[in-house]
Amino acid sequence: MKTVYLLISLLFPFISFGQDIAAKLGNAISRLEKDKQFTHAIISMYVVDSKTGKTVFEKNSQLGLAPASCQKVITSAAAFELLGKDYTYKTEVGYDGTITNNNLYGNLYFIGNGDPTFGSWRWKETGKDFIMKTLKDKLSSIGIKTVNAYVVDNTKWGTATLPGGWVWEDIGNYYGAGCSAFNWHENQYNIVLKPGEKVGDPVKVISKFPPGINVMINELKTAAKGTGDQAYVYAAPESRVNYIRGTIPLGVDSFVIAASAAHPANLFQQDLIAGTEGSMMYVMDANATSYSFANSESKTNVFKGEMEKLIFNFVSPPLDSINYWFLKKSVNLFGEAFVKAIAFEKTKNCSTDTGVAVIRDFWSKNGIDKTALHIIDGSGLSPANRVTTNALVQVMQFARTRPWFSSFYDALPEMNGIKMKDGYISGVRSYTGYVKRKSGNEYIFSFIVNNFDGNPGTVREKIWSILDLLK
Repeated sequence: MKTVYLLISLLFPFISFGQDIAAKLGNAISRLEKDKQFTHAIISMYVVDSKTGKTVFEKNSQLGLAPASCQKVITSAAAFELLGKDYTYKTEVGYDGTITNNNLYGNLYFIGNGDPTFGSWRWKETGKDFIMKTLKDKLSSIGIKTVNAYVVDNTKWGTATLPGGWVWEDIGNYYGAGCSAFNWHENQYNIVLKPGEKVGDPVKVISKFPPGINVMINELKTAAKGTGDQAYVYAAPESRVNYIRGTIPLGVDSFVIAASAAHPANLFQQDLIAGTEGSMMYVMDANATSYSFANSESKTNVFKGEMEKLIFNFVSPPLDSINYWFLKKSVNLFGEAFVKAIAFEKTKNCSTDTGVAVIRDFWSKNGIDKTALHIIDGSGLSPANRVTTNALVQVMQFARTRPWFSSFYDALPEMNGIKMKDGYISGVRSYTGYVKRKSGNEYIFSFIVNNFDGNPGTVREKIWSILDLLK
């Protein structure tokens, strides 16, 4: 009997603590619901003990809500499982015709296979300068110093570069860049702006790099100091006309924003010319044409050549390295490339819809009801996505059991002293991650709020104060 009493006395603090944290979370959520910023909001939270899997707290955990970038953990974990942490993409370089006296009497080919890192500044081996030097060295090694023309083949993943559901305000900006078979410099470029002298004055476009890639219709105005970047680029896929609207603030000499490139092949072609001009490789005929194809029909109608000999492949960093930036810096392009690669590797159909279907089926086989994952992209940018906090926690629980977990965990940002992924789109704030207490307890949690009002920064602080209770 004394032994029973002893066990009860030892267990009581843990039982009491579990009840205490649940009560504290419940009271905090009740206060949040009474806050004016959340009068018409929907709040969902789910917390489990990572060791036992038992529910610690639950509030609307089975409601499907827009998760914003917290959806990235769903894509990330599925990509680790379905593609593998060592999966790589490639960009093929080859030629047709003949090589005579250091001249290629034919075409130099660049064939895209979906690599989202080609030309990215995040790795030395993917950066523009490294790629141009490697290209010149490889061509020199087989005796090519000049070429008739070069061809960028962007046909392998079709023309649907954007998932359905992405909004007009997003897709012209860097975070809304579409994913093609051929990608370059993360499919984005910079626009340098100069505000007017007073509020309401027109804004001047100083430069856009690289120049000449789009027709830019500038409708920007100057706003008060401290209002930040409120400039948006509006551009449809394959469009060569962009509108730029909104405001930038007074008080700066220049202001830089990043836009998405509707034609990444054009970005590459301009960098290729600049990177090889006056050097070892250049276009032999000043009137020679460069070709880029977005689909097989345009390729067939305009161009009859085919690559005859592969020279080499540019190979991307492995998936776990790409995933690091996907989660750490929330690079939407990388997630959409994961979805399309999953579609290709599992079905040979490269569409986003196919990839999403494969991902939902994968999670269904691992215990997550498909109706808890109404997803239409890989990054969470679409406001039409619907995910439950219960499902997000199940994804995080699954990840914790896998051999690649250390890579996944390391890629999660650390915010407010917690390893967690965050998400934000209009009216949405979300967080999901792992909390370790000094006492040794560990929780897995997900928190989503939809349709809040007012400043998202103050919403973040209020949510963080609730997550502090788990520490």
